[in-house]
Amino acid sequence: MAQLRRPPGGRPARIMLLALLLDRTGSGVWAAASVLYFTFVVGLDAGRLGLLFGVAGVAGIAGSPLAGHLAGRFPVRPLLIGCHLLRLATLCALLVVTRFEALLLVVALTNLGDRAAKTLEMLFATRVAGERRATYQALSRSSANAGYALGAGLAAIGLAVGSRQAYQVLILANALSFVAAAALVWRTGEAGGRPQARARAGGRAAAAGAAAPNGRRQPAPSPWRDRGYLRFVLLDMPMNLDDSILGVGLPLWLVHHTDAPHALVPAFLVINTVLVVVLQLRVSARVEEPRQAARAVLLYGLTLFAACALLALSTGGGAWTASVVLLVVAVLATLAELMRSVSSWELAVSLAPQEARASYLGVAGMAQSVQKSAGPVLLTGAVMAAGPTGWLVLGAAVAGLSVVQRRYSVRRLDALDALDAAAPTAVGAPGRQDSLRGHRRRRDPPSSDEDEDEASRMVSTSGVARLVRPDRTRFSCWAPPTRPCG
Repeated sequence: MAQLRRPPGGRPARIMLLALLLDRTGSGVWAAASVLYFTFVVGLDAGRLGLLFGVAGVAGIAGSPLAGHLAGRFPVRPLLIGCHLLRLATLCALLVVTRFEALLLVVALTNLGDRAAKTLEMLFATRVAGERRATYQALSRSSANAGYALGAGLAAIGLAVGSRQAYQVLILANALSFVAAAALVWRTGEAGGRPQARARAGGRAAAAGAAAPNGRRQPAPSPWRDRGYLRFVLLDMPMNLDDSILGVGLPLWLVHHTDAPHALVPAFLVINTVLVVVLQLRVSARVEEPRQAARAVLLYGLTLFAACALLALSTGGGAWTASVVLLVVAVLATLAELMRSVSSWELAVSLAPQEARASYLGVAGMAQSVQKSAGPVLLTGAVMAAGPTGWLVLGAAVAGLSVVQRRYSVRRLDALDALDAAAPTAVGAPGRQDSLRGHRRRRDPPSSDEDEDEASRMVSTSGVARLVRPDRTRFSCWAPPTRPCG
């Protein structure tokens, strides 16, 4: 509670955490009621319902990079308020829309705004919490899970009534949460000023742009042209499969392949919610630096492999044995989620250039969106169809990819350290690694052109060649000719 009263970032962060709690409470109400609403009130069959959620998932994939692109050009606060108001409008439209074609558009826009809002909240945290962003992330996840649990409890009241009017009240409750969240976000200040001002304030890219031969500022790097960062995002997609395993794979496996009682399914959500609220801050305290986050990726893979292996073994015993094993799997999947949430977050920020962090984090947010769309299909269409062998193959694949992700992340971090060692920071402005890890370093400038070429080669071999080009004045500084750099 003390952390919630004095979160990293002060008053704006405290207000944002309250806004997030209210937002997720409304989202929890809608998540618990949406399937039943579309089935019993709107009258959709299973095929149309699957298509509806599939289109919504695809729209959500576009939400993250769109939000990142806009956040690089406009302040985060009005953009986040716009996302809340967009979802308010689409939810109110659900009260009057009955045609399936119109429902596709309304639900797609709702999910687009939802994913965009999550990306903007992440950007807000990087700007307001600074070096303590991992602690802020832990607080935000604890608040979000508490909101989801509270919303699910409120939804149970309306679902018990079961009338059309009760479902409409639940929709209005979710809409009201967006109004409250938007009002609270309006009370926060814009963290760090306008994006253009932040780009001018720090980083070697601004210094290099100021010293360009043609007098023009270098454009910020694009994440879509940074193959190294795209590789990180691609590998991060299977590092989010714990979400689908806990929400889809585990309940379906219990129902169709074990003798465990069906009443055990709600316990999975209870275990997940309680452990996240209790342990998230403790886990984040152990993962505060990029290299610690890279090690956590490996632990994630091993933990998820253990969960998949237990799922494969859960079919051989009776009801009691299966129940105990599945509860242990729920604990392991939640522990994997805790490690993934902090490691993926920290690496996404640390591996992105500061001058283009908004657009980079927007692309990084696609990993979770793609997993939410493809993960359930993978589990139901391939893994569960293969039986216990499918779980073993999935666990081994995720564990292997976690080794690759850790190795690649460390190599890219090493390359960024080499770039700092080869290039001086701008006078009076923090360098790239200063902004990422808070290390105040001052390096001597390269002694010769060969040193510059060597640094460029070191960076290019680690997959971040897009961040530095030896044919440009990347290693210059703002110091006048009569004064040494650094």
